[in-house]
Amino acid sequence: MTLDAELKALAVQEDLPADLVWRLLGHPEARRSAALLRKDLTPELMEEIIRLGSARTLAANGFVPAVHRARFADSPEPPVRAAVAASITDEPAGVLERLAADRDPSVRWFLAMNEHLPPELLAVLAEDPEPSVRASVVSHCRNVPEPVRRALLTDSDPDVRRDAASVYSPPADLLPALLADPQTRAVAVRYAGPSAELAADPDPWVRTAVAGHPDLPAELRDLLTGDPDVFVRNEIAARSDTPATLRDSIVGTLTTDSPVADWFLSFRRNTHTCPPRAPAPPGLTREQAEALLARAGL
Repeated sequence: MTLDAELKALAVQEDLPADLVWRLLGHPEARRSAALLRKDLTPELMEEIIRLGSARTLAANGFVPAVHRARFADSPEPPVRAAVAASITDEPAGVLERLAADRDPSVRWFLAMNEHLPPELLAVLAEDPEPSVRASVVSHCRNVPEPVRRALLTDSDPDVRRDAASVYSPPADLLPALLADPQTRAVAVRYAGPSAELAADPDPWVRTAVAGHPDLPAELRDLLTGDPDVFVRNEIAARSDTPATLRDSIVGTLTTDSPVADWFLSFRRNTHTCPPRAPAPPGLTREQAEALLARAGL
């Protein structure tokens, strides 16, 4: 482990004496780790973190009491307001409403991921003039009121519509429009069910969705076995109801010139491997921490 990594690990060690935390603030990376993750920062430590230029990181620390975090909502710096917007509660009342009306779209983007948002402010963000903010609502809010869901599924921006169709189950009356829309048709297949027409769609992602549908009939499965697109064939190979002999014959055709594509193909068939997670570093005694700080010149 490098010296910088050791200092960052020490900065988030629980029950670390405040005087040692104070010394760690002199190291930029350790300071940011402490500012973001420590639960026991005193007002004096927080003021020093701000003075040293890490207000944005401190604003993102959800363990900082609301009485201290509220100040960041009025920061002149958009990145600081954005950092606090992601998780702040409405203390004092009106903080969330101010952030929802913030002039900077990045602040509203981060606010959309805040689990403390009331339904009325969620609806405001779902109609935000900036598409990225509406997309953030889709990405971070799975359970939205029916009017918000409808608004996002019929959004004027094609990317927002596609993302919304991937996340929300559409009302039955919207399904025909989603199937007719090239941006949402592949996602809508899961709600419409497989058909010969969809299995022959010119969009390979539509055919891939058909190939992965749980109700795919055997005749369409066999048809898609010979699809020209490798991802469509891979989807058939990944099905639990594909006969072993057929699966083996398909796997032999699943070759690409891209390591990334190969990884995605293997991931879908659960044949990939991930490296083991690195163990957490052991906690240091005060004597060991003092030695580390001395080695770093802190």
